[in-house]
Amino acid sequence: MNTTDARPLRALPMLIFSSRWLQLPLYLGLIVAQCVYVYLFLHDLWHLVTHAGGFGEQQIMLVVLGLIDVVMISNLLVMVIVGGYETFVSRLGLEKHPDQPEWLSHVNAGVLKVKLAMAIIGISSIHLLRTFIEAASLGTPEARVTMQGVILQTVIHGVFILSAIGIAFVDKLSSTTPVRERH
Repeated sequence: MNTTDARPLRALPMLIFSSRWLQLPLYLGLIVAQCVYVYLFLHDLWHLVTHAGGFGEQQIMLVVLGLIDVVMISNLLVMVIVGGYETFVSRLGLEKHPDQPEWLSHVNAGVLKVKLAMAIIGISSIHLLRTFIEAASLGTPEARVTMQGVILQTVIHGVFILSAIGIAFVDKLSSTTPVRERH
């Protein structure tokens, strides 16, 4: 085969490999979304501080749970942005940086999926806890939650847990199964 025939064959793999950079705007968009969550957190925190005297214990607890929810979603965004970029786009080159997250040194698609599943369970847990707290008002006119809503959220949370267990199990199986070499 002459060299002119080999060039198009090399161009196609390079094009395919370079297409990973199309994900960059997606990660930048997630950074913008994180800025929105920072604004939401500061807004809710200000509301809590300025109205704390007029809130009851349950209202304060619900606002604080909302703040925790925002933080957990923001943590999820960081995992997706940093882990996804490192796994699918390009290395960040943070090996000697003192603030490098411990998990980043051994991140891969399987580890990232398990971490994301656990973060989603944490977020779901906060939502479910808020629902349980609000369930105390069931049967009153100001109730924001119904018994069907409580049951549905509990079932969804259970599905999240089962999904995470399944993802972790499959990841464990795939990491212990020897990979056959290509010939």
